[in-house]
Amino acid sequence: MDNSDFEKESNKNKKQSGNFFSDMYDDFFYLISSNPELFDKKINSDIPKIEVPKSSLKNDSSEKISNANVIQIPKEDAKELETPKVLTEEEKKEKIIDFYNRIDNSHLSEESKVVLKKMIDYAKKFDSKLVNKYIPFNMRIYADNDEFLFEIVNIIIDSFTFFNYMKNDEAVQRSFFVVEDSNSVTELYSVKNSLVVLKDAHGLLNQDKVIRDKILNVWETTILDYSNLKGIITIISDTSKEKVDSIFVTNTTLKDKIFDYELYTVPPDAQEIYQSILNTLKNDYILTGEFEIKLLDYINETYNKTTLSSPEYISSTIEKILFNKTEDIINDSTIPEFERNKSIDEIFKDLNELVGLNNVKKMLTDLVDLIEFKKKSGSYLKIKDTNLHMVFLGNPGTGKTTVARMVAGILYNLDYIEQNKLIEVSAKDLIGQYVGQTAPKTMEVIEKALGGVLFIDEAYSLATKPGQATTFNEECIATLIQAMENYRDNLVVIFAGYTKEMDAFLKSNSGIISRIGYTLEFKDYTVDELIQILQSMFKKSGFIVDSKALEKARQIIEKYRHTEGFGNARFVRNLYEKSVIKHASNTKNETLKKALKTITPADITDENISKL
Repeated sequence: MDNSDFEKESNKNKKQSGNFFSDMYDDFFYLISSNPELFDKKINSDIPKIEVPKSSLKNDSSEKISNANVIQIPKEDAKELETPKVLTEEEKKEKIIDFYNRIDNSHLSEESKVVLKKMIDYAKKFDSKLVNKYIPFNMRIYADNDEFLFEIVNIIIDSFTFFNYMKNDEAVQRSFFVVEDSNSVTELYSVKNSLVVLKDAHGLLNQDKVIRDKILNVWETTILDYSNLKGIITIISDTSKEKVDSIFVTNTTLKDKIFDYELYTVPPDAQEIYQSILNTLKNDYILTGEFEIKLLDYINETYNKTTLSSPEYISSTIEKILFNKTEDIINDSTIPEFERNKSIDEIFKDLNELVGLNNVKKMLTDLVDLIEFKKKSGSYLKIKDTNLHMVFLGNPGTGKTTVARMVAGILYNLDYIEQNKLIEVSAKDLIGQYVGQTAPKTMEVIEKALGGVLFIDEAYSLATKPGQATTFNEECIATLIQAMENYRDNLVVIFAGYTKEMDAFLKSNSGIISRIGYTLEFKDYTVDELIQILQSMFKKSGFIVDSKALEKARQIIEKYRHTEGFGNARFVRNLYEKSVIKHASNTKNETLKKALKTITPADITDENISKL
């Protein structure tokens, strides 16, 4: 069809649609009759349409998207758009109620539900000509999985097209991980499309800064042109606000002017996860009552510890259950194994069984007493909120990581944190290799730790060394400080490391030290304490230790304990393992039970032992 034929067809359609739609399309979308050159069919010819199965979660309006380079966003109704008819106000009200119900059943936060409803209400008023200003609702959506993201996107597509706020329901998505240049973005803005979704915002940080800035500048111009003149809406998405902001450092127009609408998703709670797994399994299998009871126990114990997104957790749990299934029905024997959360009394029993650490035990006991007293006093006493960010000072092998795990369990039992989890990291897990990578990398770790405890070992490595470029380290510390403040009710951060190095690190970072509530010193073990630890290791394995063997072990410990970097309990663990190996060699011709169980001086060896 040439341009003249195209114009005839367009004029024919206008007559059929009536003056209302003719005026709307002419004034608002600058349709084909005035801009036929924009409709080059080659623009979108490389964008494949992909059929995607319906989501397994509760809202059928959400459809899962594969991570193809560029794909059409799946639509709930694949029918061709018909010429819209003029609707009565009553029909519009009924449709609004339907959209509102979908929003209420979505995974949006309560505040974001209100925002999206206001957008739809504005689209309705625009369609009814109660307002005449078109607002390009370019927005950010924060979601940790595609299922939640496109649940919201499909609501936007359906509602905006229904009220003629978008010219059609054509939409495409692309991940920033595959964006190579500005053309990779601008090619999505075909007049055929009405909505463009660009996800994985932090993926743009993989690009060289010059290329990244060019992409952002061209993208800014493209969005402004197509939002205002062609009615194309853009959505940018990532797991957090910080990740999106990280790519806008050099472009404040995109950050503050274009993408000024934000929608936040929230993960489902354990009961929602439970119902989703039950409903999925009940579609194909018979479940016993015992299974349903133990499944809830399993979810309550494991969901709050997982680093998986909720759809990933659901899929993983179902796979484990089906893998364990051996009968026609699904019974409680199919529940995956898991470690049960310990009570606070059980945790303190384990803590008190640790050798030494008397000052640590007392401080944690006092902390628990304070938190419980504050809970009991309620509003009767005005006690300042407890700051539980901590510093653990001590040499290697003094129990810092072990106690950190116990702290997570204690705070979880006291309802101070939502999840009984400890995320252990070091500097290399937080600092990026290139400019702009550190903040999102640090934020990704923080997001995994939210609701629990973030344990940063050898935290002094975050300090900027003399002569070293400061950007990366300072960016990491600034991100941590902001998170400690913003998430103070949902995150506990523990900085750990050698006493001397940590002292210098904290003195150079006043922002961190001002947010520390507790400092715990883990002293080096005495020789007697290290012998006691060694004895307990042998005893747990069923060995009997000869007194002369213990004396030889004491001599070896005395030999190494004053060397730099001595590993304390870590050294003793090494000594234990070397001795068991030597014992196995010494008793290879023995058959008597007593000889096999008894550790002698000949078994105790420091051959090839590490002092760390």
